[in-house]
This record gives sequence, C-alpha cells and structure tokens, in this order.
Amino acid sequence: MELPFEPTLFGYTVNIHLVLEYLAFFLAFRYYVFLRKKRKDYISSNNRLSIILGAAIGAFIGSRLVGVLENPLVTFSVKNVIQLLNVKTIMGGLFGGLIGVELAKKIIGETKSSGDLFVFPIIAGIFIGRIGCFLSGINEFTYGVETKFFLGMDLGDGVLRHPVALYELVFLIMLFISLKYLQKEYVLQSGELFKVFMLAYFGFRFCIEFLKPNTFFVLGLSTIQILCIVCYVYYIGKSCKLLTV
Repeated sequence: MELPFEPTLFGYTVNIHLVLEYLAFFLAFRYYVFLRKKRKDYISSNNRLSIILGAAIGAFIGSRLVGVLENPLVTFSVKNVIQLLNVKTIMGGLFGGLIGVELAKKIIGETKSSGDLFVFPIIAGIFIGRIGCFLSGINEFTYGVETKFFLGMDLGDGVLRHPVALYELVFLIMLFISLKYLQKEYVLQSGELFKVFMLAYFGFRFCIEFLKPNTFFVLGLSTIQILCIVCYVYYIGKSCKLLTV
C-alpha cells in the first residue's frame, strides 16, 4: 500500500484521516458509556454532564490554540477562518480538556476526581486517530524527520522518514496494557489513573517531538514540548498543594 492512502468513493477522494477522526470520537464515547455502566460512578448524572461539557469546550479551545501556536508563522498567514479553525492538536485538546474539567467542577462545586473513566476511551480514540495520521503520510504533520534507521519508511515523498505515528501506536498499546494491569493489581486513589496516563503520554510526546520536523521556538523546544512541561508543572503544583493541606 502506498502512502498517502487516498481511496476514492463514487469518484470522490476520501479523507481517510477525517473519517477515522470522527470514528475515533464516536467509538471512544461509546466505550466511555460502556465503562460507566460497568462501574459505580460517584458523580451524579447532572454533574457528570457538566464535567463532560467543560471537557468538550476546553478541548476545543485548547486543541485550536495550541495548533495555532505550534507554527504561528504559517497559521497566522492563513486568511480563511474555517481553515484556521481546522488547525488542531490532540495535546492541546487533552490539556485544554483538563483545564475545562477543573473549571466546570469549581463552578458546580464538585470535589470528586472525574478523570479515571475517561482514560481508556481517550487511549482508544487517540489510537484510531493515529491510524488515520499514518495512512495520511505526509499530508498530515505527524510524520518524522529523514532517517537512515532501519524503521525508516517512505511516507509519500520518496524520503525515508521516522514513522512517528507507528511509534505512537506501539506506545499506546503498551500504555493501555500497563494501565489495565495497574488498575487491576493496585488500589489507586480516585484520579490517580488519569494522572499516570497524562504524565506517561505527555512524557512520551515530549521525547518523540525531537523526531518530527518541528519549529523550535523557545530554548530549542517546540510548542508541544513546552506544553508537556506545563502539564508536569501543573501536576507537581497540584501534588504540593495536597501535601500542604
């Protein structure tokens, strides 16, 4: 199979990445509903809906904001507003969703941790989306830099590159299995599973960004890597706050 994979249907070229992106949202939500039915949720239905709404709004704003900041020299030159709104990144979505949830919980007065139920649906959604990224080859900014490494692949431009999307797929499988084991074998405090997920995924993304043809603006780091540091600072600050209570 040649990359980018661009199937045609009724004479129209199918954007496989967009199709898998919508499929990822749908299946991740269905998975979340399935998990919620299987275990007792200590958060009321009304509060849970408010939290989901906060997460959705935060994820939308965060994904677009970080997407714009990731390469402002290109993005801010785009005059089409619709095109600008389509610039997004999962990293901004995750952190924006986290902030959205925290704000929603403050507004409704909810004190219980709410993230654990989202962990495995999020991993599943990212996994499906990354399949779309890989199939899109160089059409999506998820490809790697040129390499002579034996895993290098031609992603559509005749150059052997790191298949970063494939690396992430392998990592997500390992992360899913590890977190399932952690959940089964250890008694975790509410919210700990989500925290481990965020720190593991953001740590992985910090490292893998060095294999992408990024624009490094500050201290040799890309916008995504700076966001990863912000995420770690956020959790360190939260841990310190709990210790002082």
